[in-house]
Amino acid sequence: MIDLKIYGYTEVEMPPDGLLPGRVTEHRGAQYAVVTERGDVAALLKGAFYYAAEERGDFPCVSDFVLLQYNELGDSRIDRLLPRRSKFSRADFSGHAAGYVKTILEQVVATNFDYVFILSSLNGDFKVNRIARYLTQALQSGGQPVVILTKADLVEDFSTALADVQNAAPDVPAHAISSHTGFGMDELGEYLQPGKTVVFLGMSGVGKSSLLNALMSQELMEVKAIREDDSRGRHTTTHRQLFMLPSGAMVIDTPGMRELGLFGADEGISVGFRNVEELSSQCRFTNCRHKTEPGCAILAALADGSLPSEHWERYLAQKRVRNCFINSDQI
Repeated sequence: MIDLKIYGYTEVEMPPDGLLPGRVTEHRGAQYAVVTERGDVAALLKGAFYYAAEERGDFPCVSDFVLLQYNELGDSRIDRLLPRRSKFSRADFSGHAAGYVKTILEQVVATNFDYVFILSSLNGDFKVNRIARYLTQALQSGGQPVVILTKADLVEDFSTALADVQNAAPDVPAHAISSHTGFGMDELGEYLQPGKTVVFLGMSGVGKSSLLNALMSQELMEVKAIREDDSRGRHTTTHRQLFMLPSGAMVIDTPGMRELGLFGADEGISVGFRNVEELSSQCRFTNCRHKTEPGCAILAALADGSLPSEHWERYLAQKRVRNCFINSDQI
């Protein structure tokens, strides 16, 4: 018997008769892998639940807790989804490949995590604006964001990049590491505690698979070389999966994102740019456009340097692109 508490299961109420709780560890097409007290089981969605989830656009994803009808002779059936305590989403743009957007939907990337590791490599593709966008969505998620700057062994000096991240998000922890040399890896121990769940997010080639291999102390994931011309990587992880680390912490590994559309991120923007919105509330006019109006607190702060111009520009950019399709080449 497996104690689901080590997988973060904390439900206090007994499940209905005949239903077994579990946590989704892998999702491929219609097939789910779920860890339960009876071990790992293969599962499909129960018919009624499938149609209800399709109508809501709310299918189970990796790291979700579910109740299922257990079948020891074949596929079990997922009966219902248990409440999520955290959720990272991005905007899913139906029809954008054809040059227009029909509808903006929510795509749930990961759930039920404690920390969001936003990975960005310290090579030629390092961009603070991209990290800031991930941070905004992470602040919306209910988890604690942590910025991980990877491949520190490939640069002579990472202090400027680290300082840029800390200036952009002073309340968010940031660490520079190397999965290959072990530099900075000890700093991650405070997050990787038993029962805690971390989700890895970032573009292709930032080192998610290398970091997971280092934490697992084995070559679990294939690692592909980045392109030399632009420091971009090719996709290594092809689907989301939940791994149990030797430390007892869990990692949700996700494929690299080619685009990140902010979804329902107003709260995340307010948290990440709290100082900007507090200044805005001090303007003389409630409808101040922060252009030429007298008594504008934003313009005054920009003039005296208390509000960095790059921070103000990031705020404006994120307010403009909420629920907009943004390709990774643009951020």
